[in-house]
Amino acid sequence: MSSSHTLLKYTRLVHLYLGVFIAPALLFFAFTGALQTFSLHETARGSSYKPPAWAVTLGQIHKKQTTIVPARKFPPPDRSPDRSPDRPSNKSGDTQPEKSPSAATEPAQSLSPQSSDTPAPKPHNALPLKIFFLLVSIGLFISTISGIYMSYKYIRRRGLITILLIAGVVLPVLLTVF
Repeated sequence: MSSSHTLLKYTRLVHLYLGVFIAPALLFFAFTGALQTFSLHETARGSSYKPPAWAVTLGQIHKKQTTIVPARKFPPPDRSPDRSPDRPSNKSGDTQPEKSPSAATEPAQSLSPQSSDTPAPKPHNALPLKIFFLLVSIGLFISTISGIYMSYKYIRRRGLITILLIAGVVLPVLLTVF
């Protein structure tokens, strides 16, 4: 056997064994990534949708590598200036004056290159890109499953494949717990 043939043979084996070991993680990230693409793991403000606990937990593992989901903090409701004893102060110790909503938008409007006669730009439609990423997630999922199938179908060392596959499931679970 030539050295290039030997190198190719060992490269294929390393690819096979690493692929089988990381396959469970790829399946996990493909699935949870698809959930997150459509925000199925979180509640939107003003929505009645409440995600299932498993989706929230899996999304938290995907994003933050922990099962602990922090309590969501919503900003306090607006208070009128005369009833708020704990308003922030400036350097002189005086409380900062409240800005009216029109005063807050005036600088932004004056800096805008558009006149009031120009229509606002259309908001970006993210749905086509979300659908594309959903298809990518599905493709990654199917490709990974077919890779696991082929590893069992065409390799004689099925016991080693099984051990690597189980290790690819057990190791992340143990690392999540500890």
